[in-house]
Amino acid sequence: MPRDKTKSHEKIIEAAKKEFLEYGYADASLRRIAASAGIQVGGLYKHFASKDEMFEALVEPAVKDFYKLYHDIEKEYFDDTGATEWEAKSEVTRVMECIYGHFDEFRLLILRSQGTRYEDLKHEIALLEENATLRYLDELRRRGCKVRDLDDTEFHLLSTAYIEAFFQPLIHGLDRQKAMHYAKTLEEFYQPAWKTWLGI
Repeated sequence: MPRDKTKSHEKIIEAAKKEFLEYGYADASLRRIAASAGIQVGGLYKHFASKDEMFEALVEPAVKDFYKLYHDIEKEYFDDTGATEWEAKSEVTRVMECIYGHFDEFRLLILRSQGTRYEDLKHEIALLEENATLRYLDELRRRGCKVRDLDDTEFHLLSTAYIEAFFQPLIHGLDRQKAMHYAKTLEEFYQPAWKTWLGI
């Protein structure tokens, strides 16, 4: 009778998550993962071609959910064609819910991904935020709204700080309740500041 590969796969996934969380991607050991899952190292390769593929399997669903939410929020701004000024969409709370809905996965992405293609995730999100904001400001100008011409360096620094702020609860080990309270504070702090600085 064939062995149940699903159970083995689940054991590997759990062992890999534990290993990556404890040691990070760079120092994670396939030997320890295999031992924790109760299989030989060679057995791992029946499920994953590499350590990189194993890490990706753990975090990619969270990354996809995050980007889907981001683009949904972005679409809400651009679909609001009647708007003539900045209007908050409660995106901070929604993003925090996404992060804490994938708590372990984002701990891996933000704290343990050095050596993977995800290690610059915060920087990539900041660039995405910059580009989306610039396009939004162009749209406001097209509608006849007056907005400020931005200093590129200052805009990059502020966008980077903004995205970094989303992940501070995770980095500092806040539980979900405290993180969601912080999200409301963050929104109250940043929304008026962005509106004033952008001149909208």
